[in-house]
Amino acid sequence: MDLSERKLSILKAVIDDYIMTGFPVGSRTISKKHGFELSSATIRNEMADLEELGFLDQPHTSAGRIPSHKAYRYYVDRMMKVARLNAAEAGKIRSYFEDRMSEIEQVMEKAAQVLSETTHQISMVLRPQLKQSLIKSIQMVKITERKAILLVVTNAGLVKDSVIVVPEGISSDYMEMISRLLTDKLSGKTLEDAEKDLITGLNENVRENSDLVDDIVEAIETSVEPHGRKGIVLGGTQNIIDFPAYMSVEKAKNFISVLESKDMLYDMMKKASQLEFSVTIGHENEAEELSDMSVVTATYKIGGKSLGSFGVIGPTRMDYSKIVSILGYVSNSLNSILSDFTEIGD
Repeated sequence: MDLSERKLSILKAVIDDYIMTGFPVGSRTISKKHGFELSSATIRNEMADLEELGFLDQPHTSAGRIPSHKAYRYYVDRMMKVARLNAAEAGKIRSYFEDRMSEIEQVMEKAAQVLSETTHQISMVLRPQLKQSLIKSIQMVKITERKAILLVVTNAGLVKDSVIVVPEGISSDYMEMISRLLTDKLSGKTLEDAEKDLITGLNENVRENSDLVDDIVEAIETSVEPHGRKGIVLGGTQNIIDFPAYMSVEKAKNFISVLESKDMLYDMMKKASQLEFSVTIGHENEAEELSDMSVVTATYKIGGKSLGSFGVIGPTRMDYSKIVSILGYVSNSLNSILSDFTEIGD
């Protein structure tokens, strides 16, 4: 839908002012604050037209107008200019990633922290979805008499942290033999395609330790693609107290249950991994609990391949321009850091 230049200017002024203040915007405010050479009556008539077209809402008869979900969508798609972070803002984000991190898990947690603290929204980070990555090698490393770490090296980097329990008396040489079998079976394949062959091949060679085989397969599946609760890292959940949409206790409870289960968020963020950037506003969100919220996401890459997403949930009146800019900067930072893991894998 095309709007006249006058209507576009007034609509943008209402959106900008409401994002900044959170209060309904009246014609006098528009006239004084934004320097329109129009009378308040003319601005009021244009705002009434915008309301009829579905771009503005009027909470109360005597109050000013606020942007509708339709207005935010129009703004994001056609009017928004992505803000440029200044040196101080960029430096603040960089400072979160200055510490040397040896685990992808640490990177994910740090990303959730920096997002929530710089945007003041609730942040979500989807752990790497590596099921479609090619397996390069598998290595078991004994750390105690009954425990070992399973290292999975893919063409997208190194995934570790999978600790498995091993039977008493298992030697390092035996684990090295299993590692070679795993590598032979999985090298050059995706885990998704190789699971059946892996289980069959290993059981033929290590029948006396079938429980160990089951534990190995389960650990590989979990480390390569954690699901549901294990697949999402959250940050800034306390920011919900600042969200006007959840002043209602009942709404707040429903939303908190979504955050606690994480399953819906996992599915949502997995879909978002297919798009470099996405913005869903209000009723565009599939979950009813997010019908008064907006979700902005971006992707990160490991080894040049998009394997996960991250983003924020917040009020529809969030500063989309600044948040998209922050997500872009964090994405570049993550891509740079995660490239180190690919080099380790090589």
